Amino acid sequence: MTTVDNPLLTASELPYELPPFDRISSEHFLPAFEAGMAEQAAEVRAIADNPEPPTFDNTIVALERSGELLDRVAEVFFNLNASHTDDTLRAVHAEIAPKLAAHSDAIHLDAALFARVERLYEDRDSLGLDEESAWLLRRYHLDFVRAGAALGEAEKARLRELNTELSSLATRFQDNLLADTNDLAVLVTDRAELAGLSEATIAAAAEAATARDEDGKYLLSLSLPTAQPLLSSLENRSVRERLFRASVARGNRGGEHDNKAVLLRIARLRAERAALLGYPHHAAYAIEDQTAGTAQAATDLLRRLAPVAVANARAEAAELTEEIARSGEDHPLEPWDWAFYAERVRRRRFDVDGAELRPYFELDRVLKDGVFHAATKLYGVTFTERHDLPTYHPDVRVFEVFDADGSPLGLFLGDYYARESKRGGAWMNSYRVPSRLLDRKPVVVNNLNITKPPQGEPTLLSFDEVETTFHEFGHALHELLSDTRYPTFAGTNVPRDFVEFPSQVNEMWVLWPEVLANYARHYRTGEPLPQRLVEKLQESRSYGEGFATTEYLAASLLDLAWHTLDADTTVEDVAAFQAQALEKAGVAVPEVPPRYASTYFAHIFCNGYSAGYYSYIWSEVLDADTVEWFRENGGLTRANGDHFRRKLLSRGGSTDPMAAFRAFRGRDPEIEPLLKRRGLAGA
Repeated sequence: MTTVDNPLLTASELPYELPPFDRISSEHFLPAFEAGMAEQAAEVRAIADNPEPPTFDNTIVALERSGELLDRVAEVFFNLNASHTDDTLRAVHAEIAPKLAAHSDAIHLDAALFARVERLYEDRDSLGLDEESAWLLRRYHLDFVRAGAALGEAEKARLRELNTELSSLATRFQDNLLADTNDLAVLVTDRAELAGLSEATIAAAAEAATARDEDGKYLLSLSLPTAQPLLSSLENRSVRERLFRASVARGNRGGEHDNKAVLLRIARLRAERAALLGYPHHAAYAIEDQTAGTAQAATDLLRRLAPVAVANARAEAAELTEEIARSGEDHPLEPWDWAFYAERVRRRRFDVDGAELRPYFELDRVLKDGVFHAATKLYGVTFTERHDLPTYHPDVRVFEVFDADGSPLGLFLGDYYARESKRGGAWMNSYRVPSRLLDRKPVVVNNLNITKPPQGEPTLLSFDEVETTFHEFGHALHELLSDTRYPTFAGTNVPRDFVEFPSQVNEMWVLWPEVLANYARHYRTGEPLPQRLVEKLQESRSYGEGFATTEYLAASLLDLAWHTLDADTTVEDVAAFQAQALEKAGVAVPEVPPRYASTYFAHIFCNGYSAGYYSYIWSEVLDADTVEWFRENGGLTRANGDHFRRKLLSRGGSTDPMAAFRAFRGRDPEIEPLLKRRGLAGA
């Protein structure tokens, strides 16, 4: 295949190097990956074999510049494989994942290359480096050591084997989960069984069924977490049970898409790799270079919060049991009942009905008059939709982003609708990573999984989906406002337990009066969300924190249980291990299952959060404290936004993240705002 035939082999000529999606086909990726790895291998070989003494420029900067083609191919591929995959992309993923792992090992385990990095690190104090360059040298040395560069040859060989197999297993876990999620979607034949759902949701379910050649029926698709959103509305208890049982069955039914053996092997090999690198378990390895520092520190935070969260959840369960009786029904509270009766309590106590709210949360208004409006007020950035640029799916929207002075910042892509070719959940990712060294501006994408309404109908969001839209755009801002020299440090390239912090902060603007008044308007009449509902919504936000915190802590502690296994421990029964781990951690509440069970816990087994799911609440400590700062200093102002941008968002990973937080806040973070927010004052 020639360069002309394969658009991935040359830099895009579109604005901001947006990939030419209209010219890219799935068959282009494998040869482009092979070319990219070969090109970087040659570049790295030239660096390692350079007869000149190592300097920061001829070694570290040269490494930063290497791999341009491979980076470009990988950025496009992994985004598409998550957002709009097909059989060819899945096959490429299965083939290329172990090759990429081997390619990374070839770089990090190269003795001559490591010798140059080691020499520079030893001489670091005499090199006269600026702060960001000194931090980059430290990062490179740490990455090489953690990748096994200091091991003996026999250990390096085994490490290569482990990394290759682990990459293949992660791919298999992801493919199994997507297939089982699609296969387990609940098919309903009688429209009456969908009582409680909105007309738009029912119409979308009918369209989904038709797409599977099930005309006249209704298909309820599954989202990633255990607790499916539709459980709060479905009146038919048997359908709720079917939906819940389908959710927890993913990857756990035997057959070709079962994930039990896959995750057991992943856990086992991660433990062996950690031991090879000198760590007692994978969690110790994974958390060492995070802001938490140790697995014990992360565990201590979770266990501090667990008893109060569980007590709150049990109190909520008792109240829901009373609600069942109040409804004239006679059955125990089960996991598939929780959201339904919690919504009834919320509606009665706070007079807030999720269905009543939806007409005020139309996607386009939420995005332009809410998310973008808040960003403009804070940072001066503006957005212009581009209809002239190609996308990988008709649902994707493209916006050009400009700074306050009118200079271009980058491109933002919004991919908001669910489809069978997209993995579950919500996330932000980059198609182009910004860097002053490479004179490159960001191209970022937000992915959500909102049910697409029938043609011509508005997209009306739940309040949770509104929050998610703001959250993911917080990640996008972290990348768009990045101002680092080196691509290694761009935007969200920060410790994993710090990366959620800016996105969680951005959620504060959801109910900020000026922002809410600008976007929360009835899609038909334009009337603002009634003040009565605003007040009730604010009051109701803290309701259900027992459930929310307990399901989250259960997942986080389960993650750490899998990843604090040592290399000598063998687990044979996934369900038994999970049950024992939850019981030992004090979070085994039958009515409140973990947010993710082991067999569909994609965050930790294939999406880079192994021993890191604690990160969300660790980051929330910083987030809650930052929200207090904004409130103390006048809230939604350019001065506040510019301070947050200058001291923290723009720095990316180019400095110690906690030093960046202290520069912003003026002190270390305090946990009290988080405890107050989550109703955990006794923790």
